[in-house]
Amino acid sequence: MNIRNIAIIAHVDHGKTTLIDGMLKQTHLFRDNQSEMTQSAILDSNDLEREKGITILAKNTAVFYGDCKINIIDTPGHADFSGEVERVINMADGALLIVDSAEGPLPQTRFVLEQAFKNNLKMIVVINKIDKKLADPKKILNETEELFLSLADTEDQLNFPVVYASGIAGKSWLELPEDFSEKADLAPLFETIVDTIPAPKADRSLGFKMQVVNLDFDTYKGTYAIGNVLQGTVKKGDPLNIWSGDEKVGQLRVANLFTSKGLERTEVNEAYAGDIISITGVDEIKIGQTLVAPSETGGLPMIEISEPTLKINVAPNTSPFAGREGEFVTVRQLEDRLMREKKTNIGLKIEQNTMGKGFMIAGRGELHLAVLIEEMRREGYEMEVSKPQVIYQDVDGQKHEPFEELTIRIMKEYVGVVTEELGKRHAELTDSRTDEKDIAHITYKISSQNLLGFRSSILSKTRGNGMFEPRFLGYFPVSNSKMKKLRNGVLVATESGQSTAYALTSVQERGIPLIGAGEKVYEGMLIGLAKTVDDVDMNTCKSKKLTNFRSNADMAIQLDTPMDLSLEQALDFIEEDELLELTPKSLRIRKKILDRKVRAKKQAD
Repeated sequence: MNIRNIAIIAHVDHGKTTLIDGMLKQTHLFRDNQSEMTQSAILDSNDLEREKGITILAKNTAVFYGDCKINIIDTPGHADFSGEVERVINMADGALLIVDSAEGPLPQTRFVLEQAFKNNLKMIVVINKIDKKLADPKKILNETEELFLSLADTEDQLNFPVVYASGIAGKSWLELPEDFSEKADLAPLFETIVDTIPAPKADRSLGFKMQVVNLDFDTYKGTYAIGNVLQGTVKKGDPLNIWSGDEKVGQLRVANLFTSKGLERTEVNEAYAGDIISITGVDEIKIGQTLVAPSETGGLPMIEISEPTLKINVAPNTSPFAGREGEFVTVRQLEDRLMREKKTNIGLKIEQNTMGKGFMIAGRGELHLAVLIEEMRREGYEMEVSKPQVIYQDVDGQKHEPFEELTIRIMKEYVGVVTEELGKRHAELTDSRTDEKDIAHITYKISSQNLLGFRSSILSKTRGNGMFEPRFLGYFPVSNSKMKKLRNGVLVATESGQSTAYALTSVQERGIPLIGAGEKVYEGMLIGLAKTVDDVDMNTCKSKKLTNFRSNADMAIQLDTPMDLSLEQALDFIEEDELLELTPKSLRIRKKILDRKVRAKKQAD
């Protein structure tokens, strides 16, 4: 079989998933009356992926163009899910680098191109969204060529074909068209893939060998081990050994074999070197292990993933409302769920918390951690989560912390706001320029610690304008420039019960409420953001004493709309002495110590 294995790589929101939609539809994988023909983001089947408009999980699919099978590996574009890219990109022999024709190469564009070069992938550049307002394909191509020059190790890596495309229209060209409305399709892109990307270098005469780069599960077949067959052939019923690096750790007998066709797995009796397949037959298998024929000895080195930079503590819910809204509330249930996650999400580190009841979860960023927590609460779990903290490393006896490069593109009028916010965070300006469209392009170096909470803060101050993208730079000696606490104190409930409109009038006089009237509260729960730097204890359950006298004020209580924090905003909001309580129905913020007398005594000590 004629095969091409390609990865689709890009910065977030550069049109990668939309382009894949067009490739799936134009290769006639669906009937005209199938729902997929009218869908967008077909591969993003996860609810959170559709809501956030980003790819979170790497996936593979396959299309047929002429006599060629093209295996497509869709990868995330957000920096927090870089581990997914590192894990799956080695299944490919080439890659499509998608670049937005207005925004050009951005931080994650650099990262994914670096990964492609590390794996010696043959590149095709796709200048996408050429029909977009403010698009400048020629300028963006020049910027992309400069990026290649800065990263390439060999001259061959500088030789790449360019395809111009409108993913949303399902059109592509080998030369920049003068009229985007002209009749066109994705045939030029497919032809470029077939002509440019090399066929897999796989020898079928050798013993079978495949590294597991992904896992999937279902109730009927159990665990699917997914990977690219590096050599040999495999048949249903064949015995295979499992190796972790150079150590044999188990064996299996192939129960089922599958290849991809569109969104479906197609069961086959035999699979060959060069193809991406799924194997069932054993549940205890890990990503990075190698499946080999008994005649072969030794496996491939385990897949290396960049270390996490941020951690949180997760524990069973201990608030007075624990167990009221969730299905899974015990530490054992929490552990079972996290251990399942650990098998497939190897970009995360999950360990028992030695300092208390619960678990330490480390990931690549706030979004990486927030997605897992949100998935769990939607599945019915209750838990409490601590403030995110950066992970420090010891380098030659010196404490180092993670730093990031923050790239900003924003209208010139908001530069002062951005400069002020990053000045408070002790960011170091490394580059600044303003283009002919009055868009400021600014780059900062900033510690990950001081970057926490930046996105939520700046988006409100700039009214949602601008693009703010971090890129992990590495570990550097700990900075002495720690930012001051930017958040004010909080209003804390002193009583348990139900909030009243009468009490909330006092709350909104002292700050911004986090709750509305008629909500259940408990002592130690946060009910608002104070106007002062100090915390304020307040009773939100009190009612006005009944008298025979009624004033107009009694009839006209007007309450402000409570501050509605998303999960990511709530993680940014909480401080060291606070916890975020999560249930399938609610997000509540509380003090770690609920009793105000005990809390006051500890603060005094």
